[in-house]
Amino acid sequence: MPTNKEDLEKLTKLGKGSNLKAERTLDVFPNHAGTNLEVELHCSEFTCRCPLTYQPDFAEILITYTPDKYVVESKSMKLYLETFRDVGVFHEHLAVDIGNDFVKFVKPKKCEVEVMFNTRGGIAISAKWKSK
Repeated sequence: MPTNKEDLEKLTKLGKGSNLKAERTLDVFPNHAGTNLEVELHCSEFTCRCPLTYQPDFAEILITYTPDKYVVESKSMKLYLETFRDVGVFHEHLAVDIGNDFVKFVKPKKCEVEVMFNTRGGIAISAKWKSK
């Protein structure tokens, strides 16, 4: 089934230009596939800050989910992730925050968020959050 006009009605970010403000919200559009769809979002250029030293941290983020009624719109996801650029956050807390927000806005059947941070101080940290 092709995308139709009704699928686009609730989108607030896509096609609105490049000067949009990053926000902690996510746009969604209807899932036409029912339960036969699994989606992976892979962000290879994520940055945030250490909550104590405020040094930059770099990570890859993988979000895997099975949509229910909605699929996340990717530009809104990009802008959402950008909101963390200057935020001090522990790696493990980041996985939880992204997971909880994703479930809040997209309401998937299941969701997994994995954050894989680059090595710093000799240790690389990965954390995985899973919806219930």
